[in-house]
Amino acid sequence: MSVTPIEDPAVADRSLPEPAPARRHPAWAALTHGQGLLGLVLVVAVAAAGLLAQWIAPFGPNEQIGGANLLGPGAEHWFGTDQVNRDVYSRVLHGIRINLEIIVIAVPIGALVGALLGLASSLHPVTDVIAQRAFDVVLAFPALILAIALAAIVGPGAVTVIAVIVVVEIPIFGRMIRTQVLRIRELPYVESAEVIGAGRWWVLRTHVLPNALEPLAVQLALSMSVAVFVESAMSFVGIGVRPPEPSLGSIIADSVPNLDANPAFAIGPLVVVAALVLGFLLIAQALGSARRA
Repeated sequence: MSVTPIEDPAVADRSLPEPAPARRHPAWAALTHGQGLLGLVLVVAVAAAGLLAQWIAPFGPNEQIGGANLLGPGAEHWFGTDQVNRDVYSRVLHGIRINLEIIVIAVPIGALVGALLGLASSLHPVTDVIAQRAFDVVLAFPALILAIALAAIVGPGAVTVIAVIVVVEIPIFGRMIRTQVLRIRELPYVESAEVIGAGRWWVLRTHVLPNALEPLAVQLALSMSVAVFVESAMSFVGIGVRPPEPSLGSIIADSVPNLDANPAFAIGPLVVVAALVLGFLLIAQALGSARRA
């Protein structure tokens, strides 16, 4: 009578291949479906309209059309005309381009300066105290109050809008990078690298910074949406882009006294602002969900 030997489970397991680890999809994959794709489509559609304004706008942004005072929407003027006979649709297209130019310049500068200050504050207690108190001062004032104060000093204009957005974004990115660096620096694999003799700058460059920068894309998308609002709000109250240059906020401001004659005067720029803000928010939410997955 033969007896079948009982295999040791541990030995049997050694003969089987290890299961492949789950592959983590890159963050950009979140923009290929769902709310990420919707947000990307909104932003790309609006951005394309602004970048192609010179070729697709039927009139110049400041071209005055004879006999076209506050006309309603029609085949020739999709959003009607304004109080000085300009085509609102053409001005909105050119206003998109100016808006995008401002936020594409301002937000990366604010992110870079804030990240450098956040990194510096995490390296020494003295720099940490100085940076955090400076961040507290900036965050104590709403963005529009800072905008009014700066415009009173240097005057309104696109440069003032860029400066306000940069100042608003610096403490946001600074505190985000500081928090990430302090958290990652205490993780076991970082401590292990330091124990075996890795230098401080090598650990920072190899382990800390690559992981600390992961949430940067999410915050960039959120900051873009805030920057669209800040630029529109500053131009709306008259301290942003100077007339006669078109800006989404200034077009909305011009429409307020003329809503009874041409309601579409305000609808066009409002829809564009809402699409940009919503698009960037959807992208941020999609990237944030992918990062947590």
